[in-house]
Amino acid sequence: MATQSTCHGHAQLVVLFVIFFTYSSICCFIEVESHHLPENHAAFFIFGDSFLDAGNNNYINTTTLDQANFWPYGETHFLFPTGRFSDGRLVSDFLAEFAKLPLIPPFLQPGFCQYHNGVNFASAGAGALSETFHGSVIELKTQIKYFKEVVETWFTRKLGKAEGGLVLSKAVYLFGIGTNDYMSLFLTNSPFLKSHSKSQYVELVIGNLTTSIEHVYDSGGRKFGFMNLPPMGCSPGLRVVRGDEDGRCLEELAEYANIHNQRLVKLLEDLEKQLKGFKYSLYDFSSSLRQRMENPLKYGLREGKEACCGTGRYRGVFSCGGRRGVKEFQVCWNPNEHVFWDSYHLTENLHKQLADEMWSGSSNSHSSLKKLFQTI
Repeated sequence: MATQSTCHGHAQLVVLFVIFFTYSSICCFIEVESHHLPENHAAFFIFGDSFLDAGNNNYINTTTLDQANFWPYGETHFLFPTGRFSDGRLVSDFLAEFAKLPLIPPFLQPGFCQYHNGVNFASAGAGALSETFHGSVIELKTQIKYFKEVVETWFTRKLGKAEGGLVLSKAVYLFGIGTNDYMSLFLTNSPFLKSHSKSQYVELVIGNLTTSIEHVYDSGGRKFGFMNLPPMGCSPGLRVVRGDEDGRCLEELAEYANIHNQRLVKLLEDLEKQLKGFKYSLYDFSSSLRQRMENPLKYGLREGKEACCGTGRYRGVFSCGGRRGVKEFQVCWNPNEHVFWDSYHLTENLHKQLADEMWSGSSNSHSSLKKLFQTI
């Protein structure tokens, strides 16, 4: 979840993508040996924002607002910064482990071209709308474009239509996106805030998400995982955005999230009826995160509101690492005791707790990701 961005360097961003994809394609065609995948193999494809970005933004021309490739990010598990917006692993990393897959690499990682286990397309700051932080992130439309290129180069040409199509139909496709579309309304001078009602704006976001899901389905995808939007206005960075003393959640932002989450439920119910073989899991990220913020002790935590890394009230100033304008920041001794790692993002411990629920299908889920991975 980015705090702000500027529309700059878009031409350079495109050039970097073209150069990378050309190199990656050559690499994939050099690797000609066949992969004999086990019958129950399920690949994992990931689309989203900073909650799921495993390092794609390391390789694009953007600002440190949308990057986490510096200390102390990654300090607890990897012992070095990987580009993940956490002190360690993300929910998608744990889900891959549960599915007996290796860590799913970011698409833009140099030299990566073995896609039979899946690939991570997520980009910090990205939204479902192309206008969201445009030019500084890999928007959802572009993430889908890269997915379709992988389908063509790897699953169709290299594996062949039959084997490639089988892998794609068994794979699980995780979507976690939308937060930045709404946060950007309050963190930038967005023209959308004045020109659209809340419901109209949500329909734009849901419409783009729908198109993306349909593209994946048309490419052979059948099993989808979704997370609804968290209580965005309650992150440390947004508790302090008004500058008052009470530290309340930014309720207007919560209204967008509530409308979006209601529309997401309806969308998935409709797609299940309309698209043959469409299966999905929907995780109530909103309720799970709110419960932990309000009752941290119940979940083995000590702090539900203040970030581990940052500065100011609630450590809500997005200064973790000292490379985002504000040089001064503090880091807590034990991130595992906190819900929030920095002003907007979660600790590894939180990602693990959420992944456990998503995998098993808790009361906060529609179905479970375990069931999706194990359905042949």
